[in-house]
Amino acid sequence: MSNLPKAPINPINSAPNTGLSYKDAGVDIDAGDALVERIKPLAKKTMREGVLAGIGGFGALFEIPKRYKEPVLVSGTDGVGTKLRLAFEWKKHDTVGQDLVAMSVNDILVQGAESLFFLDYFACGKLSVDDAATVVGGIAQGCEIAGCALIGGETAEMPGMYPDGEYDLAGFAVGVVEKSKIITGKTIQPGDQLIGIASSGAHSNGYSLIRKIIERSGIKPSDEFDGQVFRDVVMKPTQIYVKPVLKLLGKFSIKGMAHITGGGLVENIPRVLPDSTQAVLKRDAWKMPHLFQWLQKQGQVADDEMHRVFNCGIGLVLVVSPELTKAIISSLKEDDLDAWVIGDIVQRPHGAHQTIVI
Repeated sequence: MSNLPKAPINPINSAPNTGLSYKDAGVDIDAGDALVERIKPLAKKTMREGVLAGIGGFGALFEIPKRYKEPVLVSGTDGVGTKLRLAFEWKKHDTVGQDLVAMSVNDILVQGAESLFFLDYFACGKLSVDDAATVVGGIAQGCEIAGCALIGGETAEMPGMYPDGEYDLAGFAVGVVEKSKIITGKTIQPGDQLIGIASSGAHSNGYSLIRKIIERSGIKPSDEFDGQVFRDVVMKPTQIYVKPVLKLLGKFSIKGMAHITGGGLVENIPRVLPDSTQAVLKRDAWKMPHLFQWLQKQGQVADDEMHRVFNCGIGLVLVVSPELTKAIISSLKEDDLDAWVIGDIVQRPHGAHQTIVI
């Protein structure tokens, strides 16, 4: 028996020669490269003044337009929520990209900001180039509607993190507003009126409840609904209000704006009101679209719950002096947006909610 020491094991040389690649681990670099090539022409269509370097580098470069004297950057980030579950189940990926853009650009709009650029984050377990390209196509379309540039993003293929056919989305928007023109809501006072601008549907909010109601109702995605396919009605993308409202801001003094997202009418309007004021909404001032009527009936949802979960047909609220309402509504209709005077600002009673619906 030899007393000679055994040769040390070389962990590299002793490993089985299986020739593993990143693709064997579940990450397809070639698919990622193919997606980037599909995205480039979509992003190119969104280019605007200020873009110095976009998709392809480690960081995107953007120059603030020189027409701003005291530019203030306004940023926002959001996702699409559980509306994505319906996109997976119904294999409808062409609208959620616009939803993603809308949720951020509408948020920064309410402070008077012009959208400058947008970045997206797309994460999945196994990359489907076709599905991802369809989603990004919707993002690019949303950016075109908003007038902002799609200058970058991240596609992350992470095996084991998401089931096949599923993904998650996040988006990030940056805008700019002249410091003297930031909309804060501080000048809102009793006597002002609220203009509600029509939503395009449920937008991207309340979909956990919507999915539960659909499940209870037994309706199929291919069923007819109001002369349309039910799936298309439920998945209609969020309205982007940027260009029509920026046009308004160039002509009228708007005291406050609220984007009606999660929390519905009663929880979003107070975000722009002074503590001493109350918004009184009149439920008969606009007709709640059929989709919301159907959801309420099928789910036996109480009125109060409807108003704090859904937009109920109102996607954006403006607070203005009463002498401006007629002209503002007329301007919105020129841009194919329905709008109504939906309520008034009053002195807030002690201890009362800041928004009520009567």
